[in-house]
This record gives sequence, structure tokens and C-alpha cells, in this order.
Amino acid sequence: MDIGVSMLGSPGLIALVFVIIYFAAIVQVGLGMGFGLTAAPLLALINPELVPAPTLVLGMLTAGWGASRERKAIIWNEVATGVSGRIAGVAIGAVILASMTDRKTFMLVFGLMIGLAVILSVGGWKFPFTRVNLVGVSTLSGLMGTITSVGAPPMALIYQHRPPATARPTLGAFFALGCLFSLIGLTLAGRFGWHDLALAGWMLPPLFAGIVTARFLGGRFDRRYRPALLAISGTAALILIVRGLT
Repeated sequence: MDIGVSMLGSPGLIALVFVIIYFAAIVQVGLGMGFGLTAAPLLALINPELVPAPTLVLGMLTAGWGASRERKAIIWNEVATGVSGRIAGVAIGAVILASMTDRKTFMLVFGLMIGLAVILSVGGWKFPFTRVNLVGVSTLSGLMGTITSVGAPPMALIYQHRPPATARPTLGAFFALGCLFSLIGLTLAGRFGWHDLALAGWMLPPLFAGIVTARFLGGRFDRRYRPALLAISGTAALILIVRGLT
């Protein structure tokens, strides 16, 4: 708890961070994606140091856990194709982050990227599931995921009509590997170190609590919660953009 006290300085803010992580884990398990979109905008409002690296570590763990439960249904050639695009997006995102020298610029870019994620989530666009499109959206996912830890919305566009039984674990495997490559990119950009890893470790208890809770909720947590999550993320994005501009 010492790292939380030194960073946030308030038991109330520490409790709020834990609540955010707890519910983000429930969303991830309940919907198959959404940890980053739920947690990252709110954590960035509390303290930008909590994103993207610490949140990516947690996202990697939740995605990996989900994929491991249904590993027999993973379509590995799709994962490989998606990861190739993710790596390209990671490289672009790492270069952008390395060029940022002040906190306001980071908040502005972060807010814009979260806003883009929300727009992609509610836009209703449809993309045919082809190898070229998969590489394209996974590149965008890598760019957004590396800067904000939110890379799911682009992938959701191309997987929305795929059979859930295979799409869910395949996406889980993609995000687990994708987060790993994003963390490598952040390390090379000087944006991931022991402090970020310690922050992720500090947030593990509510993460595991959320995973356990989600297993008991079962079907009671479904897509009816999606509009509320998008509204919260959109509001957080607007606040971050305003903070970055003022």
C-alpha cells in the first residue's frame, strides 16, 4: 500500500483505483474484452502514471487468463496474423510516446485516442474478415493500445460477427501477446520500468477479486452494461482533452 500512498496521497483515491480495477476485471471476463476501455480513462484522470504500462500489465494478465481457459478453441493462424499488425502499431505508438516531453501533451493525445476508441465502439462499421483487414485493424489496435492501453475497439469491428466460441479465446490470445509487445515497445521508448511494474503489482488484489466475482456472476453481466461503460469512457476522454488543452 506504500506505493499507493506515495503516489495518490489519499486512502480515498486508493480505494477508487481498486474499485475501478475490480469492475474492469469483471467487464473483461463478462464481455470478453473491455478491461482497458473501462479502466484506462478513469485511471488517467486520477494519475497519468497509472497508464499505459501498469494497465497493460493487468490487461495482459486478464486476457491471458481468459484465453487459457478456452485454449483449445484458439485459432492460432489468426493470432499470428493479428500480432504481425500489432507489432507495426506498437512501433508507431512507441515513437509517438518517446517524442512526448510534457504531461499535458500526453493527456491530450491520450484523450483523443480514448475518444477514437469510443467512436469506433459505437460507430457500427462493418469490415469483412480478410487477412488484409485483420492486419490493418490490428495495427491500429497496436497504436492505440501502446499509447492508451485500449486496443480492443478496432479488433471488435472485425470480430463482431465471428463465432463467439472461437473469437473470444482467439482475441484473448491476441491481446495477451499484443500487450506483451506493447510493453516491449514502451520499454524501448523509456516508458516502462520497475516503478510501472510495482504499480501493476500493487493493483493485482482487486484484479483477482474481479476475476473471481465475474465467475459467479455468469450470464448476469452482459452487454446491457456497454452503453454505461462507453458513456463513462467518453466523458473521461473529454476531460482529458480539456486538461491537455488548458
